[in-house]
Amino acid sequence: MRTFAATLSFSILALAFAAAGGANPQGTTQLTGTVGPGFTITLKNRAKTVKTLSPAKYAFVINDKSSLHNFHLTGPGVNKKTTVGGTGTTHWTIILRAGTYKYVCDPHKALMHGRFVVRAP
Repeated sequence: MRTFAATLSFSILALAFAAAGGANPQGTTQLTGTVGPGFTITLKNRAKTVKTLSPAKYAFVINDKSSLHNFHLTGPGVNKKTTVGGTGTTHWTIILRAGTYKYVCDPHKALMHGRFVVRAP
C-alpha cells in the first residue's frame, strides 16, 4: 500500500511539473543560459529565447562551454557571472524585478550579448 501511495504521489508531482511549463518542483521556472563553445550566448525558457518575463523567482542553469567566455547577467539588483577560464554548469536562484536585464560574455561583449525585459503581464 505504501509503495502504491508513493508511486501515486510521484506521478502527481511529475504531472504538476509538466503542466507548469518548465517550472521545477519548488515552483520556480527554469531558464537555461549557454555560452560557447563557439561565439554564441543564449538564454532560453525551454527551447524559446527569453524576450520577456514576469517578475518572479527563477532558477538559472548556466552552461559555460568554453574557457574563452563567461556568462554575465546584470539588471535591477542583479550582477552574477561565471568566470572566464572556467567551464561547467552553474546554478543561480534569482528574483527578477521589473526592468531590463542584459547578459554578455565580458571579453566579447560586442559580439556576444542579449537582453530581456521583466514586466507585469
